[in-house]
Amino acid sequence: MSESTRDSLPNLSELPENSRAIVWERYQILRPHLEDSVPLRRAIADAGIPLRTAQRWVANYKKLGLAGLCRSKRKDSGIHKVINAEVKKLIEGLALQKPAMTKATIHRRVKDWCNSSGITVPSYETVYGIIRQIDPALMTLAHEGTKAYKQTFDLLHRHNAEKPNAIWQADHTLLDIWIFDEKERPVRPWLTVIMDDYSRAIAGYYISLDAPSALQTALALKQGIWRKNNPAWHICGIPEILYTDHGSDFTSHHIEQVCLDLKIRLIFSTIGEPRGRGKIERFFRTVNQLLLAKLPGYSPLGHKSPNPVLNFNQLDSELERFLIEYHQTEHSQTKKAPQKRWNGKGFLPQLPESLEKLDLLLLTIKDTRRIRRDGIKFQGLRYTDSLLANFIGEDVSIRYDPRDLTEIRVYHQNKFLCRAICPELSTETVSLKEIQTARNQRRKQLKQQIKDRVSIVDALMGNKKQSSHTHFEPEQPTTTNKPKKPALKRYYND
Repeated sequence: MSESTRDSLPNLSELPENSRAIVWERYQILRPHLEDSVPLRRAIADAGIPLRTAQRWVANYKKLGLAGLCRSKRKDSGIHKVINAEVKKLIEGLALQKPAMTKATIHRRVKDWCNSSGITVPSYETVYGIIRQIDPALMTLAHEGTKAYKQTFDLLHRHNAEKPNAIWQADHTLLDIWIFDEKERPVRPWLTVIMDDYSRAIAGYYISLDAPSALQTALALKQGIWRKNNPAWHICGIPEILYTDHGSDFTSHHIEQVCLDLKIRLIFSTIGEPRGRGKIERFFRTVNQLLLAKLPGYSPLGHKSPNPVLNFNQLDSELERFLIEYHQTEHSQTKKAPQKRWNGKGFLPQLPESLEKLDLLLLTIKDTRRIRRDGIKFQGLRYTDSLLANFIGEDVSIRYDPRDLTEIRVYHQNKFLCRAICPELSTETVSLKEIQTARNQRRKQLKQQIKDRVSIVDALMGNKKQSSHTHFEPEQPTTTNKPKKPALKRYYND
């Protein structure tokens, strides 16, 4: 074994599995000769090994032990024999040019340069080997730019909140499920989620059939901040930081003003680099895999749209039920259930002074109405409260949650006045979409009734007209009739 071309061999335990297999195979061939003194020629007769190769194996075994029977590696392995150092630089430079060239093109250009310079031309294998040794990060930066390099090779810092409500994340996703809208048309709903970074608990959510907007974000944030009606869902309070992307709904002046009023730091991710939102995106995948995949109407990307079965309210109920279960299930990364982790350390959330003040900040749907003797008329419904009696004839602004039209918030000169209740809906929760659906159905029924009755009238009147033409002749106009003179005599100068 030449010391100039071969490395010293490692210990047997340092060899990879395939090398140890080769060592064991060769030792079994040499074993009769090494242990029982069988002549080497006879020991290798059945193995088909050349005598010179077997002799080399024996020499390596006696010198290095079992490790000497593995395939040795050349010192110059991986080092390409380029005659001129400039040729190597030329190959690397051509490989890093944009747009990227094929290896065959690079070899042809190197060949032309070497011929014109009187330098030995490297083989295609040599050029190929040099290109393969270039750092992949360098190749990505050269060919695909800074953005692709950052996404693949930049060192990431995964921020982790140190306590509940320290950081909340907000994001939207288009759900992979088809449902019926209020007009019985198939649609895919949007989901807006507010997540607590520390516990992975969901503070608030909002489902909508419309594209993401500041209204959806505000309603999800309102639910996240205030106490929940469900006693099994504890997450609430004002977060210290709200982390979002640069969507128009998050960068709206309304959301910025809300964060200023509530003393929430609004932080945006770098444009084009949505890092740090992997936790909330993972939750979206969890919803998709553990909830939507079990519901009728589920349609992942690339699949044909199925026939919807659920409506808006049914999907909303299924999602809330799933969230309660999710909050009680151990998270794979934190090793604690989100609800338990959020409740840990004796945490006490900071809440707004009142729900009315929170509504004034967050509810962007507002309208102006005049208080009448029977209350406030809105959406065909009547809302009343004892405090309205002192403001009859006054114009007030109202704010409401489209998910629940049981009550509206009434403000007079930008000050909260009262919560007016609709007596017809006070025992149940009715959304604006439900009211619109009921109206559309009622209107459709009435139009059909009108159509039916008009068709009956047309049929009857048509028969009557036909019979009248049969029995009566139309009266012919006469030319003898002259227009009557006016009773009062008029003079020329009048």
